[in-house]
Amino acid sequence: QVQLVESGGGLVQPGGSLRLSCAASGIIFSRSVISWYRQAPEKQREYVAQITIGGFTAYANSVKGRFTISKDTAKNTAYLQMNSLKPEDTAVYYCKADFLGKGYWGQGTQVTVSS
Repeated sequence: QVQLVESGGGLVQPGGSLRLSCAASGIIFSRSVISWYRQAPEKQREYVAQITIGGFTAYANSVKGRFTISKDTAKNTAYLQMNSLKPEDTAVYYCKADFLGKGYWGQGTQVTVSS
């Protein structure tokens, strides 16, 4: 059974930082493409960042230069380091793994940026 568990969300002031984690089981992590998405209240889920099997990374323009996606294959865990957070970054953040043509989602973790 595939399971993705996000953690690390919380309340942070504008300009602050958080690191999200996505722990995976039931898939071959080293052969999966990992992405982060987010969904703000009353908005559609949007792409944030991706890291490929080979370690190449890509980002949405809205987070480029502030967020960094990475992974530790030995720990079957992906990360999203978020710096210089803004109120508009407030959302539920979801991890997605694409493995053998199927997409798997985690349950999400809430990030709130507010003073």
